[in-house]
Amino acid sequence: MIIVTGANGFIGSVLVWELNQRGITDIVCVDSVSLRERPEPLRKRRYSSFLDKNELWGFLETTEAREAVTWILHMGACSSTTELDTEFLRENNTLYTERLWNWCLAHDKSYIYASSGAVYGSGEKGFDDSTPPSAFKPLNPYGESKAAFDRWVGEQAKTPDCWYGLRFFNVYGPHEYHKGDMSSVVFKAFHQIRERGQLRLFRSHDPGYEDGKQMRDFVYVKDVTRWIGELMEKKPHSGIYNMGFGQARTWLDLAAATFANMETPMKVDWIDIPVEMRPRYQYFTKAEMGQLFALGVSKPQWPLERGIADYIRNHLAKSDPYL
Repeated sequence: MIIVTGANGFIGSVLVWELNQRGITDIVCVDSVSLRERPEPLRKRRYSSFLDKNELWGFLETTEAREAVTWILHMGACSSTTELDTEFLRENNTLYTERLWNWCLAHDKSYIYASSGAVYGSGEKGFDDSTPPSAFKPLNPYGESKAAFDRWVGEQAKTPDCWYGLRFFNVYGPHEYHKGDMSSVVFKAFHQIRERGQLRLFRSHDPGYEDGKQMRDFVYVKDVTRWIGELMEKKPHSGIYNMGFGQARTWLDLAAATFANMETPMKVDWIDIPVEMRPRYQYFTKAEMGQLFALGVSKPQWPLERGIADYIRNHLAKSDPYL
């Protein structure tokens, strides 16, 4: 039995799809958003039960959980990078993750938790997952809530026998449709181009970068979930690992691929970054992927152009965009 938290969200629901693709159906799906509120992400999936995130603790006290659970895949968290309520983030992103870690440790279970590329802050210390977490200064409270747990893990004398902290970079792809302002620029671009024939992008407010030349490490969600499946199968050395493509691409690269797949002439509407966001804005991210690939997992299969093509043609442009 596998527990997936955040199962009715973006990466969590695609992870349930990945597990189903691997023949795994004994899954307990956990989320703060009910199936009534958001029925679509898990509509086609096979799983054993669905629990509210607060119901999970009662289940973990049962004999069934202690005997049958093999993994907890903790994807559930507040994912808003603009959330400023530090106590809310501490409770949902740090303490909840800590509590699940301790349960896995006590009952000899394997554990995967979602960290974030946001822990690296401005990138002045690089994006190397072998660097101690204490070296980095996140730019926002969300990043700090993730970094706090990574630091806590480094202080533990005892750990589960098999555990992985995964620092997701700019993940995009199917099932992110509910994320609003936190959805990827690919998703936003598709709808803006379809509705207005143009795409809004932030101007650069750093003289070192031209407009649209700000760079991100974009990674397709199907690469991410495949890697998680491989970690579960191989059980290599435990630790904290980056999950990006390993290449920095510009917003203009992303825009060009999106316009091309929509067969629409490229037209960009440049807008200023809101003043309050500028101190927290990242101009460059690039995941160092050597440690993850050294574990024997597959190389990324979805470079930006190919990922965008699949996302648009096989999901966003379809009447049913869900996996």
